Amino acid sequence: MRVAVVGATGMVGNVMLQVLAERNFPVTELIPVASERSVGNQLEFKGTTYTVVGLETAVSMKPDVALFSAGGSTSLEWAPKFAEVGTTVIDNSSAWRMDQTKKLIVPEINAQELTENDKIIANPNCSTIQMVMALAPLHKKYTMKRLVISTYQSITGTGVKAVKQLENEFNGAEGEMAYPYQIHKNALPHCDVFEEAGYTKEELKLVRETHKILNDPSIGITATAVRIPVVGGHSEAVNIEFENHFEVEDIRKILSETPGVIVQDDIENNQYPMPFFAEGKDEVFVGRIRRDLSQPNSLNLWIVSDNLRKGAATNTIQIAEYLASKNLLKNTVATV
Repeated sequence: MRVAVVGATGMVGNVMLQVLAERNFPVTELIPVASERSVGNQLEFKGTTYTVVGLETAVSMKPDVALFSAGGSTSLEWAPKFAEVGTTVIDNSSAWRMDQTKKLIVPEINAQELTENDKIIANPNCSTIQMVMALAPLHKKYTMKRLVISTYQSITGTGVKAVKQLENEFNGAEGEMAYPYQIHKNALPHCDVFEEAGYTKEELKLVRETHKILNDPSIGITATAVRIPVVGGHSEAVNIEFENHFEVEDIRKILSETPGVIVQDDIENNQYPMPFFAEGKDEVFVGRIRRDLSQPNSLNLWIVSDNLRKGAATNTIQIAEYLASKNLLKNTVATV
């Protein structure tokens, strides 16, 4: 299979290459794609050296699948051009997520919606993916009425510039700022830009994307997204109000039996999810499972996952794996 990775030299692109190799995705030819300033650079994949090419060259090569992690404006301009030559695009930006003609996919939840006619497929936001992985099976059993979400998000979700800012601040060095304030020894209640009613784009993604993935806009959702100085992954405190009664032990059993979810909930031995342990892993970790004593049919969960892997690269590649397994990666020209 001819695979293009658009944004191959970036933080998520680099993890995509790692995950493709780890999962033995059937790459017969890798096409690493980046901006003009990186064209001509070389990178190694599974013992072979490849030369980075530009977007126009990559389109002309007509790959079977293009994994995009190059920002929304790039996706809006170039994803349709790849689709027009028959390439299936799996896009990691926010560009297509709320487009009603495009599907928003977490494979464990809704991959069955995909067909060979889906030439541009949206990968959800990292904080949404890990949350719905835990919530989807509970919604199916008990029906969620309302979610109150607080996130504690890794600086890696912002990118290399943010990682460098933290390193500079830790070392007492001057440097370029990714955030309006220092992030070292701080917590910023400001993820992405502010939008309507005082909510940030990141907070509204949690609302809109959850509705779309679960195909249920009736769920009441409110969120506060906070950036903290960690690198291992995103953490989320989620309060859930269900329509129906539940037993906490049944919640643990359902989550324990959910593919891609690992329950870490042994408070007697101080075992609970943390970014420190989630880093480099593909699973979503759930713990601090406890009834909300202030409200009927309500539950608290603590959900942690590596935002660069399941939150981005791994989910993207899992979508490609599903398409390949169902023989849906047919290089046919689509109208987009």
